Amino acid sequence: MRVATVLGIESSCDETAAAVVRGDAGAGRGEILSNVVFDQMDLHAAYGGVVPEIAARAHAEKLDVAVAQALEEAEVSLRAVDAIAVTVGPGLIGGLVAGIACAQGLSLGSGVPLVAVNHLEGHALTPRLTDGLAYPYLMLLVSGGHCLFLLVRGPGQHERIGTTIDDAPGEAFDKVAKMLDLGIPGGPRVEAVAKDGDPKRFALPRPLMDRPGCDVSFSGLKTAVRMVRDDLVTKGGMSDRDIADLCAGFQAATRDVLVGKSRRAMAQFRAVFPDAGQAGFAIAGGVAANGILRGGLETLAQDEGFDPVLPPLKLCTDNGAMIAWAGLERHAAGLTGDLVPKPRFPVASNPMSGVWTGKRGAKV
Repeated sequence: MRVATVLGIESSCDETAAAVVRGDAGAGRGEILSNVVFDQMDLHAAYGGVVPEIAARAHAEKLDVAVAQALEEAEVSLRAVDAIAVTVGPGLIGGLVAGIACAQGLSLGSGVPLVAVNHLEGHALTPRLTDGLAYPYLMLLVSGGHCLFLLVRGPGQHERIGTTIDDAPGEAFDKVAKMLDLGIPGGPRVEAVAKDGDPKRFALPRPLMDRPGCDVSFSGLKTAVRMVRDDLVTKGGMSDRDIADLCAGFQAATRDVLVGKSRRAMAQFRAVFPDAGQAGFAIAGGVAANGILRGGLETLAQDEGFDPVLPPLKLCTDNGAMIAWAGLERHAAGLTGDLVPKPRFPVASNPMSGVWTGKRGAKV
């Protein structure tokens, strides 16, 4: 193996990002030379969520700026990088097209090879970038659009052992924030309000905890929050205390579900890798920035004999560094991928089956 330098481009949703990462895929752990992220929060705030057309236009306007700034901060020329990694899915089609077009133009002008990256694999391999986590390890990926338990064996080698059958936890946070008029981004707003709340006041459900396996569900929990809200409004309206208690109860229920299912996932990991010893339990994705969830999962990992690995908060949300590192590992393994935008792009090698695959196929 040798040390490589990779430019990463991310534009799958509402962050336009570019980064330069250097490292040895064989040794794990890389050095982030630059990590530029332009968010679009102000552009979407008035609509209560991400508007795909606005996001695509913003990506087209900012991608070249992000790339130029990333290269400048890294003090690296484009021709000096070993590969250009770009997110090809899953995500919003307009943003994916903009990112791929930018990467292709850079490649044509410089002769630097391209590597297609699954956005979810970027999250899944982030613990390798930050902590040099050795394969295999258990990954919980929790974000606005996904919730996955993965057995991570190597680049392109991920086995799904659990997923959401309906809403992702980040989506549930966003919808709860919207129904309580907290604004966006939903996750941080709910967490901030919940700090002053009583998580035990409202009896909210812990979906699927009475069933075996690692699959999760958040649709029923979200509906339960709405029913409590409607009941309070009917009885005279919601006070700030009501909202704080409801946020705290929802956040606690989400934590309990993910901690409980993580315990089951750890048992499955031990069954597959009985000789793994003190294996890693990694948590990534935007929802992994939630302090209550991080604390619960970290305690669980320590109790169960796993090494908890939680990336820095700035690397939990979408960023170019995770795409650059995933591209670095894939490039070293000879996995260049297909440069076609894929709004739905499963990251796991084992096919998904069941009613939750959706009309257009599996999302994760």
